[in-house]
Amino acid sequence: MTGKSKASEGFRVDPIALEIMLNGLRSIADETYNALTRSAYSTNIKERKDHSTAVMDASGRLIAQAENSLPIHLSSMAGIMQALLQKYRRGEIQEGDIFVSNDPHVAGGSHLPDINLAQPVFANGKLLAFVCNIAHHADVGGMAPGSVAGGMTEIYQEGLRIPAVKLFDRGELVRDVFDILLLNVRVPEERRGDYNAQVAACKLGERRMQELVERHSAEMLERAFGDIIARTEKRLRDAVHAIPDGVYRYRDLMDDDGCGNLDIEIAVAVTVDGDRISFDFAGTAPQAAGNINSPFNASHATLCYVVKALVDPDAPNNQGVLNVCEMIAEPGSLVNCIAPAACAARANTCQRIVDVVIGALADAMPKAVVAAANGANTAAVFSGKHPDSDKSYLYIETIGGGFGGRATKDGTDGVQVHSTNTSNLPVEVMEAEYPLRVMRYELVQDSGGAGEHRGGLSIRRDVTPIGHVCTFSGQGERFRHQPWGLFGGEPAMAGRFALICPDGQIDVLPGKPSGVDVSAGTIISMQTAGGGGYGHPGNRSRDEVDEDVASGKFSTSFVNKHYRGCKKAGRPSGNRKRLDRRDS
Repeated sequence: MTGKSKASEGFRVDPIALEIMLNGLRSIADETYNALTRSAYSTNIKERKDHSTAVMDASGRLIAQAENSLPIHLSSMAGIMQALLQKYRRGEIQEGDIFVSNDPHVAGGSHLPDINLAQPVFANGKLLAFVCNIAHHADVGGMAPGSVAGGMTEIYQEGLRIPAVKLFDRGELVRDVFDILLLNVRVPEERRGDYNAQVAACKLGERRMQELVERHSAEMLERAFGDIIARTEKRLRDAVHAIPDGVYRYRDLMDDDGCGNLDIEIAVAVTVDGDRISFDFAGTAPQAAGNINSPFNASHATLCYVVKALVDPDAPNNQGVLNVCEMIAEPGSLVNCIAPAACAARANTCQRIVDVVIGALADAMPKAVVAAANGANTAAVFSGKHPDSDKSYLYIETIGGGFGGRATKDGTDGVQVHSTNTSNLPVEVMEAEYPLRVMRYELVQDSGGAGEHRGGLSIRRDVTPIGHVCTFSGQGERFRHQPWGLFGGEPAMAGRFALICPDGQIDVLPGKPSGVDVSAGTIISMQTAGGGGYGHPGNRSRDEVDEDVASGKFSTSFVNKHYRGCKKAGRPSGNRKRLDRRDS
């Protein structure tokens, strides 16, 4: 990544003024985020909030990210900036321009459905900054509706690849470009609305930045940009310094790549040396045939998330975080894929990156880490034609699951975890907008791992089409390898996809099904994984066990099996699985 910290040069802006300007920049990012939410057309953005916004400086460094932005988007917005600035000279970037891109191999993206927009901000004729946003479009073309189905083996099958190009040139829409974007997608009316929402968010951000310039001056803001980054980097490095020096290792396995290849390894060695931390993925599998590959930017953003979450959760998201996290990964590996690798389901791999880093640092930071969470962005895509209007529809969602148990409390039930924080799609919205009916939506009993602090429960969502045949595709993980527990905690229940026929027959589907026809009366059952337990189950208090049963979250048989002789909570004991001990 570009943009070295200037922490060693000292700060150039008064701390109080700097904080005021930082809050102003955060406010712009937050306001544009909310504007995009409220003006988008697709449920994936307006309801599930699968988007992010940010302010970047003129050299492409991340200055402020909206509070509710997705952690996995952290590096992607920096990625589009580097691609843009390499392609266009300063004199070619004009007021009123808006750039668009999505490609992970040539434009710094993380997967094709995430469409990036960036608009320059000028002050006194000089380029000062960019306002940027990313939104996950429900479809970008390709071989399968939703552009995220299993079985894709190269990026060309996943949808329209967009390099960094101008969507607006000096304030005027480049209609030929927009026509190409809309021609290559399903449900283009919805895509048009989402693009317009992103453009509106950019223009709002540009106006707000101009107001900030009038209040503080462009020169003061430029000095503040460097200080904001330097301050965050120093804060993170001070926190890293508290981790005991050493090399910490861990490995875990992806279920499969959707193309028949099983048990795909991710390995990491985390080196802590004073205030420096690096992550070496030597031993990780080569990039896969299927689309679980993760580009460098997505993997790096994930590392930034997990470091920040472990050492300083309240630190702001900006280039300073990116500067702290050094990533070493062989090009062409699963976590640093190269063209033409398919990477639509890169988020599942990023979730496993979180798990291996936490597993590696568990001994060094036992009070900060959590047991393995559901470990996936379990994706579900339904498409077809509405039986009443004959218009095409496309519904996409990622379904949450269990969060892992922690040193002081149980894991949370039914949530998105780690590097994504999208919302669920409410039943009322789904049934109002699509010809689909939710037959069951519930927490799964006994799905959290037993422990002194139990893991969170997973989610089951059963859906059937109304009056037509729809097509279902999915992307699941932790269906084969259960989320593990820590310090004697037990693993959680795995997830699954299943087809429930009208006669009651249940056909379990593969973890990454593609193009499954579902007729009216047939149910697609989507069940995610739970969270692992933390600490030995024997240390769980009897009151907590009784509450587990009384709440209906756990059965009597589960409790009798896992909590024999439980007592008042004590110190965690035991070792977690698949851990290579720290190297002295």
